[in-house]
Amino acid sequence: MKSALPKVLHKVAGLPLLGHVITALRGADVERIVVVTSPAGHTVRDYAKVMGCESAIQHQQLGTGHAAASAGEALADFSGTLVIVNGDMPLITSYVIAECLTAQARTGLALLAFQPANAAQYGRVLLTPDGFLNRIVEYKDASEAERGVTLCNAGCYAGDARKIFHWASLLKNNNAQGEYYLTDVPAIARADGVKCAVAVADEVSVTGVNSRAELAEAESKFQQRRRAELMGDGVTMTAPETVFFAHDTRIENDVEIEPFVVFGAGVSVKTGARIRSHSHLEGAAVSSGAIIGPFARLRPGAVIGENAHVGNFVEIKNTNLGAGAKANHLTYLGDARVGAGANIGAGTITCNYDGFTKSITEIGAGAFIGSDTSLVAPVKIGDGAITAAGSVITQDVAADSLAIARGALTEKPGWAKAFRDKQKDKK
Repeated sequence: MKSALPKVLHKVAGLPLLGHVITALRGADVERIVVVTSPAGHTVRDYAKVMGCESAIQHQQLGTGHAAASAGEALADFSGTLVIVNGDMPLITSYVIAECLTAQARTGLALLAFQPANAAQYGRVLLTPDGFLNRIVEYKDASEAERGVTLCNAGCYAGDARKIFHWASLLKNNNAQGEYYLTDVPAIARADGVKCAVAVADEVSVTGVNSRAELAEAESKFQQRRRAELMGDGVTMTAPETVFFAHDTRIENDVEIEPFVVFGAGVSVKTGARIRSHSHLEGAAVSSGAIIGPFARLRPGAVIGENAHVGNFVEIKNTNLGAGAKANHLTYLGDARVGAGANIGAGTITCNYDGFTKSITEIGAGAFIGSDTSLVAPVKIGDGAITAAGSVITQDVAADSLAIARGALTEKPGWAKAFRDKQKDKK
């Protein structure tokens, strides 16, 4: 990756690669997760802890089999089924892991395989006539006939924990790399009378990431899959290839998403809402019937009520915009509570931060905030109140009142012409 950031902490759809794997494992009802790292992988171990996982250190990088064995101490008290998954497979799904576990239940050991469109340099999975694993052969060691096999090794295994750790302890490193390969475990198991079943995954789900280019490819595959899922669930996208989702985006049916919309983490959109072009949403909740955009930005903590409108060049952060309320043009609402049916005029800003403290602005139901109003928090505008355009509001405004806070107009006839004439003479 040529990066100071460990590979598995690079992100796809806003979540680290490792986070995708952990999420899929939990979705497959895996109870304990141990993340194997190098000694220098403290940031990965920190992330694993945040995600509620244990860690184990592989003190020397001596191959995949050695890495798996390194988890033995952390799982010394565990006697259930063990599943081994690569940490750089962000598109792995709970369903695929469950399929591997189901295959394992047949014989006691299972391997995850896939059939890529281009088998290229992948290790080939050779089967026995009855459909169990015969052996795995690396491409460089395969004959022409073996290279013609399209079933390839995905690198994931499932089996009895105590047996896998025992088999891993018997691995030899008599190969060109001097490493202990997990791919040799099935042969050792066969010597113990245990056949290896094979579960077959789709190619996308076992996509690995080893470079920036592959990271971008994984992002693209994630987005394609998520778009297809959402359209299948009844979401309209007129140009789906231009819409981008986060790993946890939740969109209900009958939502319409126009082109060039980006969803950051933590967004939910209820049925019947419309997200218009060039809008960016992050950490926001959008209720039914609401209209967002075009060119709107919803930041974390934005809660948009039913049938509310957020228009072009409006930014909302940590604000609850009530049902039917409207902020249609050129507005910033931060740390605010806006009542139902309120109207926020163009150019309105909540002055919520003084450099030290963020304060709350409260705008009552049915209030009308005139264009170019500055609301200096903490301040409260009562229900049905009106602020005159261009006002700077620094005090609470009572319900149904009109607040005017601007200087009186002073006109000096002829001043402008005299000024211009004077400046011309100077020039």
